[in-house]
Amino acid sequence: MVQPRYTHVSIVAADLEESATFYESVFGMERIPTPAFEEPAQWLDCGGLQLHLVEREDDPPGFNHHALHVDDFEAVYESITSHEAAEVELLPQIETGYVDGEPPVYVLPSGAVQFYVRDPAGNLVEVNAPDADALDTSVVPNLVERDDIEPPGPGEEPAPIYMSE
Repeated sequence: MVQPRYTHVSIVAADLEESATFYESVFGMERIPTPAFEEPAQWLDCGGLQLHLVEREDDPPGFNHHALHVDDFEAVYESITSHEAAEVELLPQIETGYVDGEPPVYVLPSGAVQFYVRDPAGNLVEVNAPDADALDTSVVPNLVERDDIEPPGPGEEPAPIYMSE
């Protein structure tokens, strides 16, 4: 049986240096050796997998996104909300927006959280953590239940973002 697994995700970077610096400063990714392609590119280590940034004039897709698990959600949330090139993305199907100036962090029926941001090139990034109850609500005060998702029926498990090992 084939056991596929991702090795990397490639995304567009309008300004390669700006995008690389964003992923380094917000998510703690590190630059790794990158082949000398005709198009400028920079590969980053993302927890043993790779994010490939490729400088191109293409527009990033509107909905396609990559999702990142972070082990310190509060630090990433603060970094994103204070980063001048990051733009928080609100889910249009959910009425709740900013509360007391703070962007929403969405809570799934499984208890996992997700937060959406656009990087400097406009790529959509979903930031995930497994447990809303573990968050410090003095740092992440605007937790919003995903009321657009049907809760699981009796005896059904919620759909997981995190797959078991």
